[in-house]
Amino acid sequence: MIASVRGEVVARRAGEAVIEAAGVGYRLAVSAETLRAVPAVGRDARLLTHLVLRDDGIHLYGFATETERELFSMLIGVQGVGPKVALAVLSGGAPRELLNAIGSGDAARFQAVPGIGKRTAERIIVELREKVAGRATDAIVVRRTATNDPRSLAREGLLGLGFTPPEADRLLDGAAGDTPEDLIAEALKGAR
Repeated sequence: MIASVRGEVVARRAGEAVIEAAGVGYRLAVSAETLRAVPAVGRDARLLTHLVLRDDGIHLYGFATETERELFSMLIGVQGVGPKVALAVLSGGAPRELLNAIGSGDAARFQAVPGIGKRTAERIIVELREKVAGRATDAIVVRRTATNDPRSLAREGLLGLGFTPPEADRLLDGAAGDTPEDLIAEALKGAR
């Protein structure tokens, strides 16, 4: 099995990157998250990989992080989720967001991905919740404290997700919303 590819980036396109290593160009299907981490053409890169052998060919998938590769492996283990759909899921957000969506049972997050209906979204959550339970950060929990200020509560929620205080403040600077939940959702869109 090919565990990783290191070499010169010769192409970067939506959904794929080509890395030349030892004279061989490897075309890797990648998520939007991984593509953002792939450097410009002509620079060196290293991607972790997952090889899928099927009747129609050999397919190589690339990942910027081990967490993303593990999520991909877990997703393709769910009935009804193939590699293309798994990449589409991974393209929808950072691995931390996906882990939180699984942990909190956010089926709507998965239904937003083309090719995933209500049943498949629920199946993903049911089958993966226990597998990711130890790794997921706590679901967004907005605690009611002495203050009822939505920005303060949203900041606490972001801190609970593992963001540092400066990161939380930066994300909230451009966020708009009336409730802590709206502010957190807007802030997380800016984190992508």
